[in-house]
Amino acid sequence: MKSGNGLRRERRLFLTGLAALLISTVIAVVAGSYLSSVREVLVLIPGLLVLVPPTINMRGSISGVLASRLSSSMHLGEFTGSFHDGGVLAENLHVSLILTLATAVALGIVASLVSTLTGVTVIATGDLVLISVIAGIVAGFIVMGFTILISVLSYRQGIDMDMIAAPAVTTLGDLVTIPVLTITAVVVLSFQPGTRTLLLWAMLLVTAVACLYSWSRGGRIKRISTEVLPLLVCLSVLGTFAGVTYTLGLDRLVSMAALLILIPPFAGICGSIGGILCSRLGTEMHLGIIAPSLVPSKGVLVQFAHTYLFTVLLLPLMAALAHLAALLLGAPSPGLLPMVAIATLAGAVVMTLVNGIAHLTATISFRFGLDPDNFGIPVISAVIDLLGAVVLVAVIDLFL
Repeated sequence: MKSGNGLRRERRLFLTGLAALLISTVIAVVAGSYLSSVREVLVLIPGLLVLVPPTINMRGSISGVLASRLSSSMHLGEFTGSFHDGGVLAENLHVSLILTLATAVALGIVASLVSTLTGVTVIATGDLVLISVIAGIVAGFIVMGFTILISVLSYRQGIDMDMIAAPAVTTLGDLVTIPVLTITAVVVLSFQPGTRTLLLWAMLLVTAVACLYSWSRGGRIKRISTEVLPLLVCLSVLGTFAGVTYTLGLDRLVSMAALLILIPPFAGICGSIGGILCSRLGTEMHLGIIAPSLVPSKGVLVQFAHTYLFTVLLLPLMAALAHLAALLLGAPSPGLLPMVAIATLAGAVVMTLVNGIAHLTATISFRFGLDPDNFGIPVISAVIDLLGAVVLVAVIDLFL
């Protein structure tokens, strides 16, 4: 009987995740279509594409951590759905706001440094930081608000948030961040240099005051911020290298615009699948269902199987939709079959690596007394950014 109930539960969770991922796939292709439609802006503003992957990554990572922590609090009976001061919801939202401000500043600096080291031409460091901070605040508020909405609705409806939060948050991050980043860059660069400098210092001051105030309060807010912020800053380097990888191949991506459409949904869907895996591993370790062992248990292998099933079902669909979007936009495409082959092969390779890294991250963090909810999604998002870019470009070269 227990075995039958377990199978039904896993099937229900899988179908819930699949439904969320199917919706995410369609929306992510829309985000990719927008990226393809602004390819001239990417060419005219040097370094803008460098910011795209890590900025999307930060939105997904911060809101993903927020969603994962809230989901675990639901399973542990700590979540109430109330915004009262000191509550789970209020404290996690506060932490997310601080992380958004601090990582946006760091991301602009990291993007400039990595671009200089790799010989990629970019706009001034101050402009990169200002664009990153403004876009981060605007997109961050939208995505975090949506995450809170999802958490409250999931709590009230009794839905397992682990299976829907990562796809929903990642997809909205893709859909919101790309246009916000592009529009912010165009608007910011239209200002006079003196105005941009004043805005930059104002943003830096707000960030510094907010961070100092939060850390001075101590407690769980300080602990989570101190635990997660250094990780996010370090991982932003990986996302930036992903942006550099795409920027170095920008001419090819612009000339074959269907491949540009593929970038956001590929990273987004792989990130969503990885996010579901991380959330499930974190929750089941908290509940004692799976042990933090370096050798994957049967329960972990079941979660691995889910990721491969998601990949095989969704990546071909994503590629077909990207090809269709290219046709509707009048953008050049290598063809339906090459698009499907590129996306599926690249996705299978990336998800194989993600399975191992997600399990190791959850296990090691749990063994060291750290919360796997704080580490899994940020690590996987950054890894997918970099590995996804490298693998996708390599597979494109293989087929084309």
